[in-house]
Amino acid sequence: MYAKNAWKKYQKDGLDKVFSFNDGYMSFLSKGKTERLCVKEAIRLASERGFKNLDEVKNLKPGDKVFATNKGKNFAAFVIGKKDLECGLRVLGAHIDSPRLDVKQNPLYERDGFCLMDTHYYGGIKKYLYVTIPLAIHGVVVKKDGTVVDVNVGEDLNDPVVGINDLLIHLSGDLMSKPASKVVEGEDLDLTVGSIPMEGDEEKDAIKKNILKLLNDKYGFEEEDFLSAELEIVPAGPARDYGLDRSMIAGYGHDDRVCAYTSLMAVLDEEKVDYTSCAVLVDKEEVGSVGATGAHSRWFENVIANLIAKTTDYNDLKLRNALTNTKMLSSDVSAGYDPLYAGVNDSKNAAYLGNGLCFNKYTGARGKSGCNDAMPEFFAEIRKAMDESDVNWQTSELGKVDQGGGGTIAYILGNMNMNVVDAGVAVLSMHSPMEVVSKVDVYEAYRGYRAFITKL
Repeated sequence: MYAKNAWKKYQKDGLDKVFSFNDGYMSFLSKGKTERLCVKEAIRLASERGFKNLDEVKNLKPGDKVFATNKGKNFAAFVIGKKDLECGLRVLGAHIDSPRLDVKQNPLYERDGFCLMDTHYYGGIKKYLYVTIPLAIHGVVVKKDGTVVDVNVGEDLNDPVVGINDLLIHLSGDLMSKPASKVVEGEDLDLTVGSIPMEGDEEKDAIKKNILKLLNDKYGFEEEDFLSAELEIVPAGPARDYGLDRSMIAGYGHDDRVCAYTSLMAVLDEEKVDYTSCAVLVDKEEVGSVGATGAHSRWFENVIANLIAKTTDYNDLKLRNALTNTKMLSSDVSAGYDPLYAGVNDSKNAAYLGNGLCFNKYTGARGKSGCNDAMPEFFAEIRKAMDESDVNWQTSELGKVDQGGGGTIAYILGNMNMNVVDAGVAVLSMHSPMEVVSKVDVYEAYRGYRAFITKL
């Protein structure tokens, strides 16, 4: 159903299904605060459903279920279809990185009675939103001998949290006169991590030494090991029900883990498919999809080549045909319409919470710059599949034409000659420490993704 409120469909006897599915999503969101954690959770979910590591499988046949990973930050799950891979796949592609703060390589310093930790923000954020909220530290520290140390501080209720302090309103006259982009500068996003000096140490940096001792006692690494660390600073605490009716979810990282989870579950819950179905989760979308774990990487293409080699005699033409014949949903979120900020949207072409899965025929900025503008023939197939499956869906643009814009991974896979269109969940307060989605949209996204891989 196009542009209709989806709650009405479930009010009589379907609310339990909506809320139950979202319980699983909220658990995934709360556990998957980083890309590495999302991949670990994806492996667990896939393994529980009988998916095997592709590296451990010699040959593939229809009905087989396999997964592949890349550097701990990419994940892809496949259900092998009845048709040859050369006929194309049905791909759901989402990203699992979210805007945050990253710890610098030489982060710790002491100043005026405090130990502080220096950060560099990742992705597009309003920097002032990260001030005076509880923050957690997640990630890995890799020592010179290759030992990987997992770090997790701030999620357990018995853990301390860290944070970035603010200037009291009584002394903020000069600060409040600055534009919002300058109220908190990037170099001022430093975490307060301690204030007790090392016992018996009267020398310089006694507080910093005490923090380093605490880290060494718990995790076994030295200050120099920060050079080969990947530590992400994210909002502390789990996802929560939002609204007195519990109709929404408030949490960090809906962009784009809401589409990652629904895409993943759509593939994991399928038993038999005509075309090989795939959920692929990638990194680095928030900074341009670059590097070995971004969508620009050749990893996903290499995995498809590996699948072909394990089903038939491989040659490069089969790979090219498989990519050309593939149809894909770029599973990424849309900017939800907020009545408090209605002026930034064209109301006829906006994404409304509660109206189901949202398709963006094109994204980009202003004159569609950087967009993947989906073929109308492909979008017609999408419309038919959604309506036949009774999926509530809608279409939108990312705000008014000259208001701004943004992009997804759609154009990258489109460059491989695939048919691709963006499809995801509407989000309020996107790129903030607390984003909001509608539970019924989450469920309709899952249903819509399943319709895509079974009907197209």
